[in-house]
Amino acid sequence: MDMNWLQDFVCLGRTLNFTRAAEERNITQSAFSRRIKSLEIWLGTPLVKRSTYPVQLSDAGLQFLPVARETITALTDMRQTIRAQERGTTAFQRFAVLHTISVNYLSSRIAELEDDIAGLRVRVYSDNLRTCCQLLQEGTCDFLLYYRHKDVMPVFDERQFERKDIGTERMIPVAETRAAQAGGWDLSSDDGDDMPYLGYDPASFLGTVVDQTIGARKPRLALCYMDALTEAIKRRTLAGSGIAWLPEGAVADEISRGLLVPVGGVEWQATLTLSLFCSVDRLDRVGKAVWDAL
Repeated sequence: MDMNWLQDFVCLGRTLNFTRAAEERNITQSAFSRRIKSLEIWLGTPLVKRSTYPVQLSDAGLQFLPVARETITALTDMRQTIRAQERGTTAFQRFAVLHTISVNYLSSRIAELEDDIAGLRVRVYSDNLRTCCQLLQEGTCDFLLYYRHKDVMPVFDERQFERKDIGTERMIPVAETRAAQAGGWDLSSDDGDDMPYLGYDPASFLGTVVDQTIGARKPRLALCYMDALTEAIKRRTLAGSGIAWLPEGAVADEISRGLLVPVGGVEWQATLTLSLFCSVDRLDRVGKAVWDAL
């Protein structure tokens, strides 16, 4: 039996959609379907009711799903333990984290923890929110660190893991100072031409947060650039290309140096909660020290 079969099935069990699951697993839908079929042949029974829409797991599929999750976790843990023993070192503490959190928070925080936690070794998986959640659920990582927002539904069942809220972050609308002054860019003003807007991919978490923040209001924004990465949008903002909502921690230095300026009041800001997830009972000594310290 192929480990990929189990990971495919767990992904399908969460999404209940062959197309979306295949996209998350980064394979074609036909290849994904063949792997699910191979798993069913190996087990000797159908796991999925394909005649319904959306698809549903069969009784056997519902029974097998938690076994598949536990098997993936056990195999992943054992692989890490064996590799660590072969190297004669402590295991890596594996984080799945959004790109912007990795750049603007985690890297510096880990540097601080290295002074206090002996033997700390960290591997970071920086990716989009859905992939990060999948890595935690499949046992590929030990910790998940991501933003939460009151108006955005979680993309996985948070009740399966312990959660610790470790801080907050504000999303604020900013622009390059000279460009904002020359163009009269101000979200609170109804006068003037449309302002160029640098937006997130609407399917991304931060894209959803910004859409919720704008709400039913119709500011003078003309979308001219779109990206899923905060750092890419920040660079375009610094170049004077338009207005963007960016995490305050990512732009605090540029604002203090006068390179960027806020272009809207508190009514245009969004507050995010920085949350850490893990299964504490699966952590080793170093992992528990990390959990306690963060």
